[in-house]
Amino acid sequence: MAQATFSVRMDEGLKKQFDELCSDFGMNASTAINVFARAVVRERRIPFEIAASEPEITREKAMQAFKSLRTQANKDFPNSMSLDEINDEINKARNGEGEI
Repeated sequence: MAQATFSVRMDEGLKKQFDELCSDFGMNASTAINVFARAVVRERRIPFEIAASEPEITREKAMQAFKSLRTQANKDFPNSMSLDEINDEINKARNGEGEI
């Protein structure tokens, strides 16, 4: 089979880490890329999940979001309703009597 050259640009530090890891596996980077390419062609997909990292959710960020929602709720909904009035509204909504 004829050979072709495949050139890839990557961060120098990443290349060094990749070369070292490939060496630990008993292969060079070229062999590892060939293994990857064969898996992609054989499976007709990238053989691993590609996803964005989860955003870091901290207590501080959660509290900021909660306070923002509370502020918006206070602007959008009347604070002067009694508990009985709130329950009446809920019952009307459940019975299809309330506004949509």
